[in-house]
Amino acid sequence: MLQTYKVSKDKSHSQKDAVQFIKQKLDSAKWFIDAIRQRQETLFVTMNAIMHFQQEYFLDGEETKLKPMILKDIAERVQMDISTISRVANSKYIQTNHGVYSLKHFFSESLSTDSGEEVSTREVKQILLDAVEKEDKRTPLPDEKLMEILNEKGYNIARRTIAKYREQLNIPVARLRKEL
Repeated sequence: MLQTYKVSKDKSHSQKDAVQFIKQKLDSAKWFIDAIRQRQETLFVTMNAIMHFQQEYFLDGEETKLKPMILKDIAERVQMDISTISRVANSKYIQTNHGVYSLKHFFSESLSTDSGEEVSTREVKQILLDAVEKEDKRTPLPDEKLMEILNEKGYNIARRTIAKYREQLNIPVARLRKEL
């Protein structure tokens, strides 16, 4: 229709309106395609940065190998704004050899050990889970004792933090874990 309009000698007002309408719709379609392409590129670059940051985890799927990583770490690597990284990671999932995970799964806060090493809070939570699973159910470990166990392993952590992590993991207090 656009080519017919170009070669036409007599151009009516309705033809001009139709051509303008078509050009507007083509521009909108091109803009939409570019937006999708940019979104795809942003997601690819972000996921690539996450994979490089968490490379040890992706190789064997061991939860304790997840490094502490915040949105800012990835934003700096890909040279984008933190809010952009947050939007990219929100409601997106990745299928790995170890399962399907939300991108938010790979972000976690850090905690310092006695040696000054930064570890993921996820690692501490895993040790906490293991301790609760191995405890004597007739005399479950209170938060104070769980804190001592983690401190012995080199994790300088307060009892309040143990309670917070226990709640996040849906582990009841010691008296409610007691079995006869």
